[in-house]
Amino acid sequence: MEFCPGLNVITGETGAGKSVLMGALDLVLGGRADASVVRDGAKEAEVTAEFDGHEIRRTVTAQGRSRAWIDDESVSVAELRELGAQLVDIHGPTANQRLVEEAFQRETLDAYGGIALDTSRARGAASYADAWAALVDLRARLAAAESDGGDDEADVLRFQVNELEEAALGEADETIAERHAAAAHAKEIVENANAITEALGGDQSAAEILVQLQPRFREIARHLPAATDWAIEAEELTVRIQELSRTVADAVSKLDVGEEDLEELDRRLTLVNRLKRKYLKNGTGDGPGAITALLATLEAKRARLTAIEHRDETIAELRGRLATAEKAVAAAGAALTAARRSAGKRLGEAVTAELRDLGFRKAKLTVRLEPTEPAAHGMDRVVYMFEPNPGESARPLAAIASSGEIARVMLALKTVTSSLPTHPSSLTLVFDEIDANIGGEVGRIVGEKLRAVAKRHQVIAITHLPQSAAFGERHLVVSKSVSGGRTRTGISEVAGEDRVSEIARMLGGERLTSVVKRHAEELLQLSR
Repeated sequence: MEFCPGLNVITGETGAGKSVLMGALDLVLGGRADASVVRDGAKEAEVTAEFDGHEIRRTVTAQGRSRAWIDDESVSVAELRELGAQLVDIHGPTANQRLVEEAFQRETLDAYGGIALDTSRARGAASYADAWAALVDLRARLAAAESDGGDDEADVLRFQVNELEEAALGEADETIAERHAAAAHAKEIVENANAITEALGGDQSAAEILVQLQPRFREIARHLPAATDWAIEAEELTVRIQELSRTVADAVSKLDVGEEDLEELDRRLTLVNRLKRKYLKNGTGDGPGAITALLATLEAKRARLTAIEHRDETIAELRGRLATAEKAVAAAGAALTAARRSAGKRLGEAVTAELRDLGFRKAKLTVRLEPTEPAAHGMDRVVYMFEPNPGESARPLAAIASSGEIARVMLALKTVTSSLPTHPSSLTLVFDEIDANIGGEVGRIVGEKLRAVAKRHQVIAITHLPQSAAFGERHLVVSKSVSGGRTRTGISEVAGEDRVSEIARMLGGERLTSVVKRHAEELLQLSR
């Protein structure tokens, strides 16, 4: 089915299948899925919906397993539900119960008043959200400090810090293993190094041979110019060989390691390896940077020891900061309460005016703020109070038994809030029999209010009232048929005479007299 911008109305006989549409919409938006939605004998049910070029899809198998896609990408039902909440806002006999939830009432009030917890009402003052976050952080830090380790942990830390400090680890310890290996094989290294330096720079060395060849290069160059480059290359090789010989000799000269030196290196290597095994886990002591890691461990243990040793001072400081943070929350909360009280007065008056249009001639809605302990949302409990008739005391909406009353309060609230910047115009609003238990003139006004809301939103309204249905910019009719022994529900758009006939059916049932048809035509003319 195709819905237009503005107000779409859906009508049909009782039992024709309008609930199938609502079930399908709930399913594709991430609602609960089970095998009961699958037609008998079918393998699965599938619902697809398109919003502004984005497609969402949900399938349910006969075994009750479901899958979901957004733009052909498989997603979790939670992701589908999150997107669905941004796309469609459903109100009906059960969805209207959101209106009695404290969080919904508070969030609607804040949206109407342009109140945000993360902004400040006073120049230089912290926002309530910031003040609350600081308070929560300090409470957590104080709780951690009060439950911090005692003397036993401090004794262990002192031993560990002392052990690491006495080791006096430094950069040289990063290469202790290499230096130990060199010292342990010093004799073998010196013998091989001497042979190398002799071959490279001795009397009959490679360098000496290249020097002796220089006259021959020059002689060849007299007849073969390319030999000049050979002579230059040979000279460069001579220099490099001599440098290599000196480098080897210098390195070996530092290997003058005595018995005592080797023993010291052995002791040092043993100490460093023991500390690595004790304090470094998961192989971090096997590669480069192990000494840096040990030094970081030392600093962390020092810091922890200091925290335990100064536990009382830390607790006293945190308690002082906590008292200041509590005052900041109280100040920000008071400003938030004042803003809500002002917005609540205006919201109550605006909704009351709408309710009187909707047939509650003497009804009144007020917003009551009840003080509570500070919480993430503020220091108030927001309660919508409803006074249906003069002489009756105002009661919380949650205490009102009539679903019709709650439905009309929701429509009034939506009429007032639908144009708010925080209420995205791309949102589709669905009203499922929100005009139940009313009729006549009030039904016409409900249609007007739905049309007014539809100026900013796409609205889908399932209705039994011809007075409301006449205001639809697109009119869809649900019908049921039996074909091949199977019941099927269909939906089609009606316009012109077909629409007049549908409105007339809603007015007078099966007997479509000329009077009823004229009344239907008048309703449609009035809506235009």
